[in-house]
Amino acid sequence: ASDEDREGEAIAWHLYEVLKLKPENTKRIVFHEITKSAILKAIEQPRDIDLNLVNAQQARRILDRIVGFELSPVLWRKVKPALSAGRVQSVAVRLIVEREREIHAFQTEAAYRITAVFLVPDTDGKLVEMKAELARRIKTKEEAKAFLNACQGASFAIDDITTRPVKKTPPAPFTTSTLQQEAARKLGYTVAQTMMLAQRLYESGFITYMRTDSVNLSEFATTGSKDAIIKMMGDRYVHLRHFETKTKGAQEAHEAIRPTYMENQSVEGTAQEKKLYDLIWKRTIASQMADAELEKTTATITISGSSDVFTAIGEVIKFDGFLRVYRESYDDDNEQEDESHLLPPLKKGQKLEHGPIIATERFTQRPPRYTEASLVRKLEELGIGRPSTYAPTISTIQQREYVEKGNKDGEERQFNVMTLK
Repeated sequence: ASDEDREGEAIAWHLYEVLKLKPENTKRIVFHEITKSAILKAIEQPRDIDLNLVNAQQARRILDRIVGFELSPVLWRKVKPALSAGRVQSVAVRLIVEREREIHAFQTEAAYRITAVFLVPDTDGKLVEMKAELARRIKTKEEAKAFLNACQGASFAIDDITTRPVKKTPPAPFTTSTLQQEAARKLGYTVAQTMMLAQRLYESGFITYMRTDSVNLSEFATTGSKDAIIKMMGDRYVHLRHFETKTKGAQEAHEAIRPTYMENQSVEGTAQEKKLYDLIWKRTIASQMADAELEKTTATITISGSSDVFTAIGEVIKFDGFLRVYRESYDDDNEQEDESHLLPPLKKGQKLEHGPIIATERFTQRPPRYTEASLVRKLEELGIGRPSTYAPTISTIQQREYVEKGNKDGEERQFNVMTLK
């Protein structure tokens, strides 16, 4: 009853060999969650050991030894004892080194971002502010100053208004990699901490197996999700779907990481375990919910005597769908400037009164250093490592002092801001 992947198959085969079992009365069972129903179902459906998976594990083991056994002694002789090299950890270190070189080689460039506030009457006739941005960046201070001077006596008008529906689709259920990334961003957990907490939740029977590269859910899970969604929010919020795994070399031996029983919105445990379970529950439920429906409006604003235009973008949620439960986070959340908001009523040809027009000097951003979450994502994108190796790899390269994790002081920089009122 070992795991349904290469390593699990090899464990079963080794037991079979060591115990000298007979093939005619030796069967193997697999299950992905520690629940009575899952174990009974596995017992009802035994199978033979898959020698293809066993051989795949042996090949991987040989590759690990070719790399590790050959290179580690070189490190002992040339650097210091107790160091190690490996098929995955050495590549992880290389990725970090290459990123550091990119950072040092990066040449920062300056440009001016022009934003404007226009005063527009709302439905009650009261003037409200509408934010807009120039469609291009201006390269020099002199050009930016000249543009502001040109705006001083210019008139502004709505040239075009486009409104289109937009749908947002929920993210797939968690794999090991995406759970590690999202727990780091939303909860501040390290990769190792996430796996330790997930292990406890799994052993307590609260979630399915936590080392997986699959985004698939069983029929039992989708049915449970459907029932929970209808009970909490109604039929309109249900949209059962099947996700495709896009990771290179994915084995998909297990289901996605999900609660064993979808009706359990919370569980007993430590505060950290509860937070991780809540994240898993919400992600799983959201994956089977309806798309969010939005309406996006883009208004183009002309400037008299200039070919430049300002653009105002507004977005309003018509139906929240899965966003009612879950919003995915991203590594660059802090860098994203969300200017979307609800626009006031506008008409083509409408004249606009401007408020402050601001030219702010901005600098191109050098590539960011890897976080644990973004390093895991990069390894997964390149097909390097397995769900079971991400956490130990990141821990090992820190323990060996190949890399260090910490905060780096930013570069202090003066920048110019010019305002036309």
